[in-house]
Amino acid sequence: MSAIDATDRRILHLLDEDARMPTAMIATRLGLARGTVQVRLEKLKEEGALRLHSSRVTPAALGRPVGASVQVELDQHQISAAIAALANIPEVLECFAPAGSTDLLLRVVARDPDDLYRVSEEIRLCPGITRTSTSLFLREVIPYRVTGLLAAG
Repeated sequence: MSAIDATDRRILHLLDEDARMPTAMIATRLGLARGTVQVRLEKLKEEGALRLHSSRVTPAALGRPVGASVQVELDQHQISAAIAALANIPEVLECFAPAGSTDLLLRVVARDPDDLYRVSEEIRLCPGITRTSTSLFLREVIPYRVTGLLAAG
């Protein structure tokens, strides 16, 4: 990924305020040509600097208000099979490979505690997974944000 310059940061700051802001409005507010903004947005998209639009949809709006993290231990020889199986579980929103004793760390959602149990069992039964540990999120106290990073430069 190439470096994000000051102009990119200004564009991203406006998108952070309103992800649906039209390209023409961004250009007007920043005093840039519409084509310049469009080219930069395409570059940022291709380089993976922008999240998918669907990431702004809250799981609660889709009937999944219960959130949890699931720590996964697995047979290292089956990591690819485990990740492929986890990718097929819609309630698994994110999967990270952290440093430390946990092999994978998942962010999952569910309809209610009983549904969370079902999701946890579905995860546990994936190939190569030997053990899981689930921690329920009681509430979100700091939502996902990048505004401070954009301002920090």
